[in-house]
Amino acid sequence: MTKKAKNFKKSKGGLYLSIGSTAFGALSVAKQAKLARQENDTLRLIDAAVSAAAIVTGLAILYRELKRLGDDDVLLG
Repeated sequence: MTKKAKNFKKSKGGLYLSIGSTAFGALSVAKQAKLARQENDTLRLIDAAVSAAAIVTGLAILYRELKRLGDDDVLLG
């Protein structure tokens, strides 16, 4: 059973799930940034910017892994 779970992470489905959950985290960061701007909280705004950069980097890494799997999806090219 655990072997199936480990292999799922490197499968197309697992990568799509990871991309979706990472992108969903962007909503939280957007809310955090909006609140920080309303309250003029520079430290929270910096935190939101760093979190956004981490999300972008994470999505780029997941996209690269998806391309390595040789995905034939039309949307990916």
